[in-house]
Amino acid sequence: MRVKNDEVAISTNLEAPQRFGVSRLFSNLRGDLTGGLTAAVVALPLALAFAVASGVEPKAGLYTAIVAGIVAAIFGGSPVQITGPTGAMAVILVGIVAKYGLEKVWIAGVMAGIIQIALGVAKLGQLVKFIPYPVTAGFTNGIAVIIFCGQLNNFFGLQLPRQEHFLPGLWQSITHVEALNWAAVVLAILVIATNILWPKINTTIPGSLMGLVLATAIASYFHLNVPTIGAIPQALPMLQGIPHWNDFGLIRELINPALALAALGSIESLLSAVVADGMTVSEKHNSDRELIGQGLANIIIPFFGGIPATGAIARTAVNVRSGGKTRLSGVIHGVALAIIVLTLAPLAGQIPLAALAGILMVVSLRMIEWEAIGLLLRATYSDFAVMILTWLVTILFDLVLAVEVGLIAAGALFIKRMSDLSLAKIPETEVFPPGIPLELGKEIAVYRVDGPVFFGAAERFVTFLREQPEVKYLILRLRFVPNMDTTGLVALEDIYHDLERHNCRLILTGLQPQVQQLLERSGLLTTIGLSNCFETTTDAIYSITPQSSQPVAANFPSKELIELKD
Repeated sequence: MRVKNDEVAISTNLEAPQRFGVSRLFSNLRGDLTGGLTAAVVALPLALAFAVASGVEPKAGLYTAIVAGIVAAIFGGSPVQITGPTGAMAVILVGIVAKYGLEKVWIAGVMAGIIQIALGVAKLGQLVKFIPYPVTAGFTNGIAVIIFCGQLNNFFGLQLPRQEHFLPGLWQSITHVEALNWAAVVLAILVIATNILWPKINTTIPGSLMGLVLATAIASYFHLNVPTIGAIPQALPMLQGIPHWNDFGLIRELINPALALAALGSIESLLSAVVADGMTVSEKHNSDRELIGQGLANIIIPFFGGIPATGAIARTAVNVRSGGKTRLSGVIHGVALAIIVLTLAPLAGQIPLAALAGILMVVSLRMIEWEAIGLLLRATYSDFAVMILTWLVTILFDLVLAVEVGLIAAGALFIKRMSDLSLAKIPETEVFPPGIPLELGKEIAVYRVDGPVFFGAAERFVTFLREQPEVKYLILRLRFVPNMDTTGLVALEDIYHDLERHNCRLILTGLQPQVQQLLERSGLLTTIGLSNCFETTTDAIYSITPQSSQPVAANFPSKELIELKD
């Protein structure tokens, strides 16, 4: 998930949040006011649209943007983050709402918030940097497809029950397309066209808002028979209770949905914070504090009738580009939305669902990582395959499983790449020192091993050497083997015993300290024999050619090897 031309990479040098007083808070009042108000204008249609996409009433999206926006701005780890309902969260929420209902979503949201706070307190915020790029690109593209197809009912003006899973929902929309409402289709196309074309005319007013106003005005003026979002209370979100909060059986049932919400909320919020870091020279974000702030927001939101929220990349980018630099901009964004609810709620109730569908379809198309697809195709097919796999699992199953499968696939690829150690025979003309007949190459074989010898490389390591012609002396140059694990150790022992059965002597040269210490602790160095270990390959060759008068440095003078060139 990223904004165009913004690279998502988690910084390993995250600064701790700076303390600030009132004077610093208001140091950028004009910029924060402009950024917060602009972000609120952009957030208004998106909050309504993502609420509908989540399967809840539009007011829940507005309440979420207000409450979460203010709470996360105050307690979060990014000074410019804008928090609210997002498309990625809607993908998970729509299934949870369909299966459990909104009241259960409130409980799952509180649980997710507690999990996020626990992750922040445990200082696990930087773990998101270990998610490979093909995985993030894959689930982002999957989310985009789900959002687009999930709006087909509203695009066609169909009033059908919402499906929990992607394929049944898509099939339902396709099989009922003959009952489409042409007025709704025209309004949706109008909004899509306005979204795309309006920025070429005016960059101050968001195209999504302009399209929303235009479609609503046309539907109201011509009294078009299209589904609308319905009445929105002209009141601020009020504190309320959560039913069944003490039902521990229900809490156990909601553990998996809560984990899914916490995982996605954490990933998206931290990615958004990183994008914001790349766009501003002000205070950088603190990952752990950001998780705590997002967790507090998700704990509080349900008590005001909202849905779980995350940091929103697009709205955060708008805030920064409009001049926002401190937490005040996020607070202003929430307050501005509250004022809009108090003054314009009756008008918002007349917004056609088709207009929101048009907005979400444009958002989903812009979410697709077109550049990532091209980059991965040009780079390695294996990474591209990981992205496609994650993409498909996101669409066909669910987002959390997709991340898990993607991580496993990426891990397997990493192991495969690490196991592709370089194991090459060195020609006699390059390795034999002066005075040593080249004819001895039939008896002495020298191989250079490059890269770590660990469990992924061990099998190939053994197989490769076993297939070589029988020789009397096999020299392994290990100067470029930085480390070795237990399985690699067993592989080396197997090689030693195989060669011993074939009356072939194994000689090791250039052992690095970590590898030498492992061989000593395991006893394998004693088994192979110190007389078969040399600092350089030249010393090893001279030791097995007694006709040479060259002094030989057999055995190691100490546990620490002297770096000598071969």
